Formats: sequence, C-alpha cells, structure tokens
Amino acid sequence: MAGLTLCRGGTKICPVESNELTTQAQALRAAGRTPKQIARELGITRAVATNLVRGVAAARPKRVRPSELPLVGCWISRQWSNGLTIAQRPADWIDDKKLPRMAMGAGLVSLVVARADGDAVTICGFLVDTYCLGVKNALPPTTTEAAAWPYFVDDYFQAYDSGPIEAPIELARHLTFGAVDYAHSLGFDPHRDFYSAAPYLGTWEPPSRITFGLNGKPYFQQGPHDNPDRIVRTLNRSVGPGNYEFTIVSL
Repeated sequence: MAGLTLCRGGTKICPVESNELTTQAQALRAAGRTPKQIARELGITRAVATNLVRGVAAARPKRVRPSELPLVGCWISRQWSNGLTIAQRPADWIDDKKLPRMAMGAGLVSLVVARADGDAVTICGFLVDTYCLGVKNALPPTTTEAAAWPYFVDDYFQAYDSGPIEAPIELARHLTFGAVDYAHSLGFDPHRDFYSAAPYLGTWEPPSRITFGLNGKPYFQQGPHDNPDRIVRTLNRSVGPGNYEFTIVSL
C-alpha cells in the first residue's frame, strides 16, 4: 500500500495506519464481511474498503494448478490396451507384448498419477472400464510424505498379478478422458470423485487416439457394485439390443 493515500471520513491516512487498516480488512474479509460492512466497521468509504480487500487478495501467493505441479510419475496396470485400437500409437505407450483375450486387467484398468506438492506428494487414482462404463471409481487427491508414495502406489496395484507399467501422462489423459467420453456416448457418467482427481491429469484435448469398447463394441462386465438391469436398459436405449455384449453374474 506504499505511496497510496487513503481517506477515513475525509481525513488522510498515513502509510502506517494504512497497513493497520489492511490487516483489519483482511481479518474482517476472512470472517465473511462484505466490503460495505468492512467500510462501516472501519469508518472508511466503500471504495477504500474494496481497494484494501483487493490489495490483500493481490498480495496472496498465486495458487498453482494441479497440472502445473511437477510430475513424480504415472503408472498403469498391465493389459490396459487389450481389446482396444490405438491410432498412430506412440512408441512409449507400451503394454505386455502378448495380449490373450480377457486376461486379468483387460477392460478394467487401474491408473495412478503422482505430483510433487511442496515437500509432499499428491496422488490420484482411477479405475477405468475401457469397454463400457468409463471411470467406475476414483481416488480424489491424497497427499502423503515424499518418502511414502512408492508404498502407496504398490498398495494401489496389489490386486494384480504383476506390478504396473510406468506410463506417460499423455497416455493417462487419452485413456481416462477418452473412456469418460465413450461412456457418456453410451449414457453413463463417471464416478463423482473423478472431477476432483481429473485436474491432475492435465488439460484434455479430444478426440482420444483410442477406440474404446471390446474391439470397438460396447461390452459390459458386471462388477460387484453394478446394477445390471439399469445398465442393460441404458445400453438398449443408447445403442440398441444386439449392438453390445455383456457378461452378467447370476446370483
């Protein structure tokens, strides 16, 4: 506020008192007061109160976007590309060389992205149904100590027979956002926690290089928390009977 002359009820305020007013305005604004209420409580004009609030806001450090945080790493479960077609596949979009039909991990892919966040690491995770439903589950941003994130990643993939593959962040975007777009076209929305985790993947620019569905055709594999009747009804409306495949567990 140096060099700025404020007025309290028509009286000039020196820089020292101006700094005190800034502190008071900051406290009142943090308490939820409007500029009009701040002006009344401090005995200043509303315009001055507004300038003080703006000055406080301008002095705060700029919040870094999640996608601007340094990337620690990105990992994806094996068999992620099983049954998918990839246009002009980049050389670093690797997967197991042998992809037997419906091997473990086919069509249901786990993905983790980790970014440095100060002295800690923030991790997000996604469970992606690449054949039908898109993002079925997501781990919202979770911050852990820098030394602990490798153990966190290991735990995330512990259900698989073998460890994950390190993947480029571009692959993570094309797989996750692309699967969400595909599921939307079939009538399905992503898990609610997808929206808080997605910014850590970076900005999405469709279309995806990946053609989703099992060999391009929707294929619903029932999971333990799925409602098969609802999903089949949705597929009947979106693509029509006979235009998708499914496996439903009889109880």
